[in-house]
Amino acid sequence: MRFAFFDLDGTLVDRLSALDDAVSSLCRSRGLPPDADQWLRTELADRANAADFTRLRQAFRLKASAADLWQEYVDLISAAVTCRPEVLEGLACLRAAAWTIGVITNGAGDIQRAKLAGTGLADLVHGVAASGDLEIRKPDRRLFELGAARCGVSLADGGWMVGDNPTGDIGGGHQAGLRTIWLRGRPWPDDLPAAHHVVDDVTDAITILLAETE
Repeated sequence: MRFAFFDLDGTLVDRLSALDDAVSSLCRSRGLPPDADQWLRTELADRANAADFTRLRQAFRLKASAADLWQEYVDLISAAVTCRPEVLEGLACLRAAAWTIGVITNGAGDIQRAKLAGTGLADLVHGVAASGDLEIRKPDRRLFELGAARCGVSLADGGWMVGDNPTGDIGGGHQAGLRTIWLRGRPWPDDLPAAHHVVDDVTDAITILLAETE
């Protein structure tokens, strides 16, 4: 069985532009001061979870509950995040070629699944494993095992991992016994074994996978 796992943020979707829009909208909606805007951009730069909004509420003595602030942010970023049509088309081609597609992502489960639903990716993937599901993060092999189980495949079958994070995606993929495709951009650690392929765009990775079908 052919299967491939994809990272979400920075691989299938552009999280950073969506983050900018979501934070701006939240600050306008709640009338937050400029220093709260900057606080959010700093704290949420790498990832976001509900605990961040508990700290936001405490730091700026906000009246709204942390749960309400978090839910508003989840709704805003899921509305702001996009997936390019050519990426959606590429994944559809993989499915048509009998590939099983999974998403393995670091992040809270509710926000990551909201992004998948908002972009249409949810209809194209067979299973999702988010780090918040088990409170573990890539490169932990257990998250890859969870992804495989949710996709109905086995890591022993030898699939692929595609992502932009050298340690989390490529290092984690290696540990899980997967072949890997790296989207270049971040610095590459000196002690990390090379990815099997290096590309500039996730559509190039999909092209490589489709070639494996032939």
